[in-house]
Amino acid sequence: MLYAILCYNFEDVVGAWSPAEDAAVMARLGAVEAGLTAAERMGAVARLLPTTAAVTLRKGRDLLVIDGPFAETKEQLLGFYVVDCADLEAAIAVARDLAVANPDRGAYEIRPLAVYRPGSLDGAPRQVGGRKAHVRGAGA
Repeated sequence: MLYAILCYNFEDVVGAWSPAEDAAVMARLGAVEAGLTAAERMGAVARLLPTTAAVTLRKGRDLLVIDGPFAETKEQLLGFYVVDCADLEAAIAVARDLAVANPDRGAYEIRPLAVYRPGSLDGAPRQVGGRKAHVRGAGA
């Protein structure tokens, strides 16, 4: 089953990391990603730009575009992983590995995926959990 691991943290804390601190965290997370890739369990990974770059489209009678993220919280969604795991316990184990690699404050929210369309900007086939997904382009 595919799971999304949503990465929440305090944006001001992460944004204050020095380039060396950021590189060290990314290297440790990269080691976890490499293990998942070798096991053919790694899907999409994204690190989001700061919330200052975000806009939100509010739905309702009229569509309204506002600056900033939807949530008014101290912890922000900073990125996500898609992983192929046998069950929830295995997905929790992956999140624990990520937490060890990035022991700062924050949280990992783990949610099963109902639909996964990996998309591709280059049209190359992607593989998750031993299954090739041929895609038609971005947003496919």
